Amino acid sequence: MPKHKYRFNPDSLSYDKIQVSFKKKVIRFLPHLATNIVAGAIAIIIFTLVIDSPKEKRLKRENRELLLQYEIMNKKLQQVSEVLEDIKFRDDNIYRVIFEAEPISTTIRSAGMGGVNRYEDLEGFDNSKIVINTAKKLDKIIKQLYVQSKSYDEVIKLAKNKEKMLACIPAIQPVLYKDLKSVSSYFGIRFDPVYKNTRKMHEGIDFTAPIGTEVFATGDGIIVEANYVNGGYGNEIIIRHGYGYSTRYAHLSKILVRVGQNIKRGEIIGKIGNTGKSVGPHLHYEILKNNIAVNPINFFYKDLSPAEYDKMIELSSQEGGQALD
Repeated sequence: MPKHKYRFNPDSLSYDKIQVSFKKKVIRFLPHLATNIVAGAIAIIIFTLVIDSPKEKRLKRENRELLLQYEIMNKKLQQVSEVLEDIKFRDDNIYRVIFEAEPISTTIRSAGMGGVNRYEDLEGFDNSKIVINTAKKLDKIIKQLYVQSKSYDEVIKLAKNKEKMLACIPAIQPVLYKDLKSVSSYFGIRFDPVYKNTRKMHEGIDFTAPIGTEVFATGDGIIVEANYVNGGYGNEIIIRHGYGYSTRYAHLSKILVRVGQNIKRGEIIGKIGNTGKSVGPHLHYEILKNNIAVNPINFFYKDLSPAEYDKMIELSSQEGGQALD
């Protein structure tokens, strides 16, 4: 391409060199420059949006790896939660049952973390949701592990006190088997001896024996009542054994203990009588667990033979019969 341009001059019949001023050169160049700048800017934008820089590639690779690790962590946390659920089940339904302890309430086990938003610092990021969910799962497991740890501390104490507990829980008959005439009424719905055909809940067992027959404490404990109750149980004794258990001995002819006295299983505490609302000499015997009457038939295993115990179980399951109080 020629560096200079010429124009034909008809007057001189020659070609004159065209002289272009610098200003015109600049003006002519500006559109090309602007076009190139715009094209370059567009190319840079497209390159930036479509093609990652090495640093961006590295960061995205790290983000993908972190997300994968969070997913793996969540699966492991789920496995930990399942193991913890199994531990909780065994704690409530095996260990605590063995030691006569109440299971930990669901409210305590499921209590969350209160107070201000604990996850505020984790908000506002592209992957905040998975990070916050993972943090919540971890906090929940930590809380449940703490509760379970405290529960096992209690179970350990119960285990250490097992011998004492076994001595306290009622486990024998309050009247010697050889002294019994009969068991006139068992636990359950029975006919009232005064109102005859009226059926009522009989919350104990009536042991029939002569007046003056010795009555024994069925477990270690402390005497909390030893007095006469008007119109009801007559002379009665109540022993608190601990671990939620109490026993009542009613219609006694004599009370041989005092309130506040410590008692061992097998000690004589009174004598059979016919006091209070009673239609014949007998001992009305009750066992209460957490202030609720339970069937005493399940607590005679220490001083009956298997045959005698089976016979009592069979008789106690029969409805009807009439109580003596």
